[in-house]
Amino acid sequence: MSRAGIDAIEIWTGKLQLDLPRTFAPVKGSDPQKYLKGIGIEYSSLPDVYEDIVTMGANAAKQLLDKKELAPADIGRIDVATESSFDNSKPVSTYIAGCLESVYESNFTHANKGERKFACLSGTQAIDDAYNWIQAGRHRGKPALVIATDTALYERGDPGEATQGAGAIAMLIDEDPDIVSISHSQGYGSADETDFLKPNQQFPSVDGKRSVQVYLARMREALADYESVAGKTHPDAFAAVPFHTPFPGMVRKAALLGYRHTIRNTDIEDELASDIGTQPRRNEFDSNSEFDAEMRTYMDGLKQTEAYQEWYADRIEPTIQFARQVGNWYTGSVHIARYSALHSAATAGDSLSGEQLLVGSYGSGAEAEIHVETVQPNWKSAINSVTFAESLASRYDLSFEEYERIHDVHNAQKETEVEPFTNPDGEFIFTGWGRMNERRYEYRPCQSGNAS
Repeated sequence: MSRAGIDAIEIWTGKLQLDLPRTFAPVKGSDPQKYLKGIGIEYSSLPDVYEDIVTMGANAAKQLLDKKELAPADIGRIDVATESSFDNSKPVSTYIAGCLESVYESNFTHANKGERKFACLSGTQAIDDAYNWIQAGRHRGKPALVIATDTALYERGDPGEATQGAGAIAMLIDEDPDIVSISHSQGYGSADETDFLKPNQQFPSVDGKRSVQVYLARMREALADYESVAGKTHPDAFAAVPFHTPFPGMVRKAALLGYRHTIRNTDIEDELASDIGTQPRRNEFDSNSEFDAEMRTYMDGLKQTEAYQEWYADRIEPTIQFARQVGNWYTGSVHIARYSALHSAATAGDSLSGEQLLVGSYGSGAEAEIHVETVQPNWKSAINSVTFAESLASRYDLSFEEYERIHDVHNAQKETEVEPFTNPDGEFIFTGWGRMNERRYEYRPCQSGNAS
């Protein structure tokens, strides 16, 4: 079986930003630390008037194709993962393909196109599809283009409003990849849940407390399932552990549970026993309530240990740095976490070649997937070529009144005319609707001399 995985990455952020502690919090009458320390998000990325899931996805894809010196005819399939789709029939991949074909001399006529939906998990599922397609030998030597693109907006006043975000990440899936190869083994945890859903509506219905519980339960199941086929995991075996990150505060919970699970029956548990005891086992207690109480006490102690805090700082903290700056990108979230970890390592000059990442993806409704990725020799140059940090620094900083207006623009139930806050420059833009109510796009050539 050949190695297959992620060969290249490009990222496009919504061109506006909302400063949560300094702009959002004062209007809401909230403590800024609620966002900085609690939720863990400083800025949300939001789309300008002329941006949507198609433009962001197409712009990220164009950057990737140009960097790899590829044309549409070189691509064997395009899979778009989104939970922000605006059409129940025509997939977003066809819109993005149309955008790209308008600026290249070749086309995607013979590329398989599709749209994946399973809440935030579908970006990983689309990568799985491409991986399987390659391993089955059906790819004709061509790579797949996977694009995760979303505008994660909530109703005004909803608790989720502080976790909003918008952006796209394009990934090239190929044999002999430059960034990471993907493990054949996977683990799943899945159940019929109603923690987060959009039944024929733009803004989600969310049971917040239930959603946290479901996320953690499915992750725990997926890790156990992965171990059933790949063997016991150990926390020191992975250079980083990127989780789906709806907000960094959620990852803090998942990381502690994951660490507790992976140290069970290991030297680490033995070394910590003198300070906090060994982990409670269910068969040692007469009732679930007694077991749960003891486990909470153990977890409180584990969280305070130097061993856990050092592991968290090394393996988890680097994965959430960009989530703090952009908010939740739904299908792109875990892929931003992976990029964040690799970017942090590249900036620090770390040598990760041959090291492994334990990747935890999740989608409400609900399913989690665990798999392992191995960092490849050319990872650092591939990561250093991504200009995501620079694009974040150039976002337009919204006032609260401007935020209200842009939120209304992207609210499908409102008709709001607002002038753009930024000028499109070397990018695809949304221009309006066609005769069948289809969305229409065009490429706005670069005017400033900057690379698009």
